Amino acid sequence: MTSINRRTLLRVGLAGGIAGAVGTANPAFAYKQSGRPVLTHGVQSGDPAAGTAMVWTRADRPGRMWVEVARRPDFKGARLVRGPVVTPDTDFTGKVRLRGLPPGEDLHYRVRVESLDRHGLFSAAERGRLTTAPLGRRDVRFVWTGDVVGQGWGIDPAYGGLKIFESMRRRRPDFLLHSGDTVYADGPLVASVTLPDGRVWNNLVTEEKSKVAETLKEYRGQYAYNLLDDAYKRFAAEVPQLNQWDDHEVLNNWYPGEILDDARYTEKRVDVLAARAHQAYHEWVPIPASQGTVYRKLSYGPLLDVFVLDMRTFKDVNDGNTYADPNRGLLGHEQREWLIKGLKRSHATWKVIANDLPLGIVVPDGPTAQEGVAQGDPGAPKGRELEFAQVLRSAHRAGVTGVVLLTADVHYTAANHYDPARAAVQDFTPFWEFVSGPAHAGAFGPNAMDATFGPQVVFSHTPPVANASPAEGFQHFGEVEIDGRTRAFTVNLRDRDGVSLWKTTLQAP
Repeated sequence: MTSINRRTLLRVGLAGGIAGAVGTANPAFAYKQSGRPVLTHGVQSGDPAAGTAMVWTRADRPGRMWVEVARRPDFKGARLVRGPVVTPDTDFTGKVRLRGLPPGEDLHYRVRVESLDRHGLFSAAERGRLTTAPLGRRDVRFVWTGDVVGQGWGIDPAYGGLKIFESMRRRRPDFLLHSGDTVYADGPLVASVTLPDGRVWNNLVTEEKSKVAETLKEYRGQYAYNLLDDAYKRFAAEVPQLNQWDDHEVLNNWYPGEILDDARYTEKRVDVLAARAHQAYHEWVPIPASQGTVYRKLSYGPLLDVFVLDMRTFKDVNDGNTYADPNRGLLGHEQREWLIKGLKRSHATWKVIANDLPLGIVVPDGPTAQEGVAQGDPGAPKGRELEFAQVLRSAHRAGVTGVVLLTADVHYTAANHYDPARAAVQDFTPFWEFVSGPAHAGAFGPNAMDATFGPQVVFSHTPPVANASPAEGFQHFGEVEIDGRTRAFTVNLRDRDGVSLWKTTLQAP
């Protein structure tokens, strides 16, 4: 790694700033603001592979992004990476893919943005930490959850804010698998909510969180809101993220082509709203900028492959979900074939399928339609179950082992075991699906189970009433630990404070 100091940064920054400014006619670069640039929402990292990771930040004005990365917290021997010019086109957010990183190491990074008006004038540095994926066998620990700031429960410092992110940070995970509903764009906040026992929940409210999101600015504001919380911001700086998206990044239970019948919205075309939400998501989430789709695979050494699904972009219409057409479904043909081929080709001990919608839990959309995979019919696969039957059958016949499903969405935590001995279809290998969440939203459940794939609810933790606030304690995250020596896969389902509610260890196949 190249050694640098502030003088070197200023010299390289001067050259980089001039190169970035010459030849552009973008009027956004005419900003004239006094003082140095300011990083407004900290730093984040994402998609940590063996030699690469994404680093993200946001500034208050146009400027050149610079990242230093080092093995040491004092940044001795740091390497300097020139990033993009952040502009209003991306809401002043910027991302850099760091390459050539040492695999399997804890690394320190810090980010600055250089003024385009006064070259050599930098923002104060924001620091972060990330862990790259290993090449060899070693212990792996990661956490997963979903559902943030939902059902009207925003940031209230008196109740710890988004406290669960501090509990997850203290577990020192290698990464977070965020199982979707990273924001609630359709969940406006009000200033205060009276709890059943008379206590008052006082929300921090911003302009963008005071109504349903429709404009690009309002969708961007959903992500900015979460980063106002100290625990969330600290976690984002120290733990790399592997992000999915589900429905609430746009609106509840949406699907492509939908036309809304909702008086809260002036824009009724969901495809238009989804396009704006998609742009805000890719601006504010540390997902690879070149990633045209949300589904992708993260290889984390020889012990773990994570297949991150997109169960929203290609989703069919929410109807009774009992059709016989195998070409319909949640994944779409291309993604379904990608998953089947990926499972067959994977040499990892454990193949985690990150499915933001659960497999056997019934998730209705009104009195007659279905939002999820299952629909409550215990017989042979129908509707969206058909494509998952194909995935499970293909993996089984190819001798694929070590498949585990991780999900969120239903706002409670559970451990469900699936076995063909209990199922209406026998052509699959037994597997577990572990459910976690909500991270910070109303708690619900339990939902009904669909017997098609033979699920057995081994454990669940649900509130006594629907939409229990985060103050009631039914917020959850899951933790996976893979032993580098034995290859055992240990799951803890934890509460908001990090206390383990249930634990199991799966032996390596």
